[in-house]
Amino acid sequence: MVKLFHQTNNLEALIAASADEAQVANMLHNSSWGLGNEQSCHLDQASGQLLLTFADGSFALAPAQIVGSYHHRENSFMWAWNHPSVLPALKRNAMVVKGFGKEQAAKELTRGSLICTEQRAWELTALAMRLNQAKGAYRILVKPHVSLFLNFGEIQIAHEAQKA
Repeated sequence: MVKLFHQTNNLEALIAASADEAQVANMLHNSSWGLGNEQSCHLDQASGQLLLTFADGSFALAPAQIVGSYHHRENSFMWAWNHPSVLPALKRNAMVVKGFGKEQAAKELTRGSLICTEQRAWELTALAMRLNQAKGAYRILVKPHVSLFLNFGEIQIAHEAQKA
């Protein structure tokens, strides 16, 4: 990749633009199929699928990638490529960010974990979304004070079959 963002302020501009892009994408997902209104969510690491279920019986299914995990108490973010619990197939988007970080000499993108705000975790997830041309960004609370940050691909919407 061309070194377009060799200066810190240019990288920050790219991250800010990525965050804006992710916010717009997620607002469009909310208005078109209800992202953010789901009753439950489940990430199946074995299949790489994110399943969101809604009160009306409909559900959304999308391929997903784990970008990283965020520990709310410690204010720490760990990239998926550094996380031993993340299956290799779900680290692809995070690995792209790491490669980009190496090209740009951006330590924040190449360290296994970092201290940051939750907002910064969202911004890094948005950068992964942009670099990988993903369709959206999502966060799952996996246990108290720990969240997974994801990118997802094309969404498939389905409705539960009506009983006769």
